[in-house]
Amino acid sequence: MSTVELEGITKTFDKQTVVDDLSLHLPDGSLTVLVGPSGCGKSTTLRIAAGLESADHGSVRIGDRDVTSAPPRDRDVAMVFQNYALYPQLTVAGNIAFPLRNAGVAKTDTAQRVQQAAERVGITALLDRKPRQLSGGQQQRVAIARALVRTPALFLFDEPLSNLDAKLRVELRSEIRRLQQELGITALYVTHDQEEAMTIADQLVVLDAGRIAQRGTPEELYRRPVNTFVAGFIGSPSANLLTGHAHAGVFESDGVRWPTEAEGDVTLGVRPEDVLLEPTEGSDDNGGDGRVELVELLGPRYVVIVKVGGHRLTAVLEASAVTTWTRTLAPGVAVTVGVRPGRTHVFDSASGRRIDSANRVEGQP
Repeated sequence: MSTVELEGITKTFDKQTVVDDLSLHLPDGSLTVLVGPSGCGKSTTLRIAAGLESADHGSVRIGDRDVTSAPPRDRDVAMVFQNYALYPQLTVAGNIAFPLRNAGVAKTDTAQRVQQAAERVGITALLDRKPRQLSGGQQQRVAIARALVRTPALFLFDEPLSNLDAKLRVELRSEIRRLQQELGITALYVTHDQEEAMTIADQLVVLDAGRIAQRGTPEELYRRPVNTFVAGFIGSPSANLLTGHAHAGVFESDGVRWPTEAEGDVTLGVRPEDVLLEPTEGSDDNGGDGRVELVELLGPRYVVIVKVGGHRLTAVLEASAVTTWTRTLAPGVAVTVGVRPGRTHVFDSASGRRIDSANRVEGQP
């Protein structure tokens, strides 16, 4: 096990800075997940840690070694790619054994470690098959076993589940998390899937244009986003963000009137599960603050899009909580729209940064 330190990492491609003075600490035995929009620098950061890309500035330390200038083979890292990267001419056993044979490990030791790695990911029955005879999920398990067999100091995952169907993604992300915790290997994981990131991360890092927007536990980022970018990015469905004016305990924005302790021009963030909907008595043509535009049933919950004044708000309702009026939960229905007390996030409209309970912009003197 090893701590990993990326210090002041900067990388530029064709005069465009994709990683900008990034410093990141990966605690020993932890799983850190990088998320962010396309082009934010998350895969480049991973490749710099692996030694597949060189940084223009900054340093990389794995354990007590400075590996900034070391090639990938000398960094003691193992990487799982999006596209599996298996050797088609080799069997599953041959693919798993490849890094050990390349390192000159004895045959008997290699065979034992291959068997152990295959058992960990549940593919012992597939050891004699070729990659073309495997499903996508099985191929990715082989790739994970090939990385595990070396017991590296650092485990790197570059969107390893994005080519798999939804059911397999859920299954394999749980397996990856279990194995990482069981082995205690420090890991850096890149994904565009927020649910995946929230589920497996010890430390979640949101990147924006090559810089760290926020880092912390998944719960910290979800419950207390530092700015509108993080509030809008973390969470699925994403937070409702409304810009307006707050005064005398009321926030107003183009037909929305909600209670708030903020003052001045602010952006109010509300998670979909904190939007409260109630059916309005009477016909569909009268009453209510808003009108339902779309209803999606996702098993135990409803995702509802509601038009309120000039805004389209997203609400998430537990199916069990709306059983008394599900027949009326349909497009065109008038509803009263509220917000759960104490569950709004207030941001400065100019900077986008969070405002604290004293109406001060956080991070500023």
